[in-house]
Order: sequence, then C-alpha cells, then structure tokens
Amino acid sequence: MRVTSADVARESGVSRTTVSYVLNAKPGVVITEATRRRVLEAASRLGYTPSAAARALRSGRSDLVLCVLPDWTVGPVLDTLIDHVTTSLAEHGLSVLVHISRGSRPLAELWRAVTPCAVLGLVPFAAADARAMTRSGIVVVGSALDEDPHPETFVVPQTSIGRLQVEHLVARGHRALAYAAPADDRLVAFADRRLAGVRAECARLGLPEPRVTTVDLTVESAAAAVRGWRDDAVPVTAVAAYNDEVALAVLAGATAAGLVVPDDLAVIGVDDIPVARLASPPLTTVWQAIDAQAEYLAASVLAALDPSLEPPVRPDDVFHVLERAST
Repeated sequence: MRVTSADVARESGVSRTTVSYVLNAKPGVVITEATRRRVLEAASRLGYTPSAAARALRSGRSDLVLCVLPDWTVGPVLDTLIDHVTTSLAEHGLSVLVHISRGSRPLAELWRAVTPCAVLGLVPFAAADARAMTRSGIVVVGSALDEDPHPETFVVPQTSIGRLQVEHLVARGHRALAYAAPADDRLVAFADRRLAGVRAECARLGLPEPRVTTVDLTVESAAAAVRGWRDDAVPVTAVAAYNDEVALAVLAGATAAGLVVPDDLAVIGVDDIPVARLASPPLTTVWQAIDAQAEYLAASVLAALDPSLEPPVRPDDVFHVLERAST
C-alpha cells in the first residue's frame, strides 16, 4: 500500500500541513529544526515518496490528466477502461478529464485551457500535437490499435482478435465462415483491423474468403444477413462478429430465420459484455483484459510523471476465448 503524507503526519506526531511545509520546503514558513528533522526521519522510515500529483503541483501544473478519445461509440468496454484508469490515477491524487474528439476544435485549444500535467491518448497523437505538448512540459502517453513504431506506445492488437475467432471456429470443424461487421462508421478503425485478422487467418489455413456483411442491431437486418449466408453456394456454418452486440443480433437473426445455434450456425463475439452470458444460447466471445490494459496505461502516466518509478511491464494475456454454447 502506498505511504501518504497522512501516514508521515501520524508517524511524526504533527499535522499534515506541517508535513507538507517540510517536504515541499515551503518558503516563508518557520519550522523548528527539531520538527523538520522529525518529519524527514518519519518519511525516511516509512519509505514515503511524494506523489506524481504533488510534483505536478509544485511544478506549476494541475493534478489533471486529460484523456483524449477519438470519435468512438462509448460502450461497456470503453466505460470499464476509463473507470479503471480514473480509479488508478485517483489513488495517486490525480483527476481525469475525458475528452471525445468531435468537431473541428484543435486539441491545442483544449490542453492550453485546462493545463494538464499529462495527456493520455487512446490512439497516437498527430506528431505536431505531441511535439507542442512536450515542449510545453506536458507528459504525453499514447496507445495504438495495432503495431506502432514507438516502443513506449501501448499496442492493443485488434488483428489478433479476428485471428482468435477464426482459430476457435475452425477447431470446431467450420470452414465456411462469415464476418458480421458493425453498421456504425465510428467503429471502422476497430472493425477493419479485426476483419483483417479474420481474413489473414482464413488465408493462412487455406479457407475460402469470409463472407462479409454489415449487420444493424435489428432482428430484420440480422435475419437477412443469416439467410444470405445460408443461401450461398457453400452455406456459411459459423460467424465471427465484430463484437458481442453484433453477435447477439446474429443470434436473434438466426432464430428468426429458423436456424438452431450452434447446430446450424455457430456464433462468436468479442468483449464478454454482461448480457453475453445471458443470451440463448450463451455467447462464446473473445475476452479482453481491460483491467490490465487500464492498469498499464495508468502506470505509464505515473512513470512518465515520476522518473524514479519503473515503467510498467506490458500485460501479455490481453485476449482469450471464453467458450460457451453458441459455438
């Protein structure tokens, strides 16, 4: 557990204000030598180190971390990621402001207005933006959806998700596959990469090109997609869906088309949202280690603010399949 200034105050028998004055060497405040020594000795005994937020405040910056999101839909996975990052940073005295990039307002206007101590991006920043923030003394931490040339960037390999879906379906004897793509254009950055993984794994295994169909989150759209897949010259027997929501639509569409899942059509989603296990049949899905990803991002921010901290180790178990009855 992290040692705080309150712990130092209790150990030394003085107020937290006095501890703050001593540890921050606040000018213009008279502290007796005996008290100063008692506080420093208590801090040393307890292994106290100032928080990243305290250092940010002393440098003239706020304790605010600006988290910049592209124009994505905000669903259960992103909600969970932001919640974990916010909680982790709050334990170190840092607050998180989430900004979704919509419209044409330049990013520079935002960070100059709120003067954050760090900016966290869930996709890489434009080079000019990153340089401007760094020159202003703002710590910049980024992540990427797939391979990125910058070693400090956290990569979330979306193509691996598509490969895992195909690997799971093929292991169950399926060779004619379809991909259920989302209808929301804001998800194209994820969907294109996951589909690329599906295509690459099908090609590697010598399977036909997957049949790609956009599926709205309606029974009518999903049923039409299912009928199209089944009426093909080589009927589709398994579907890799963009995410669990699209997969749940496919399950409903299969039922409307008179098919039995998984006997006639197997379905696998992505994300393991809570309703996935309540579906009929329960949905097989690719689980993402959102908590580990969030901890890595939060620790990256803290390490960037405090050079004495070790950079975090990237989590290696980022994805795996949770098999349920739909496959």
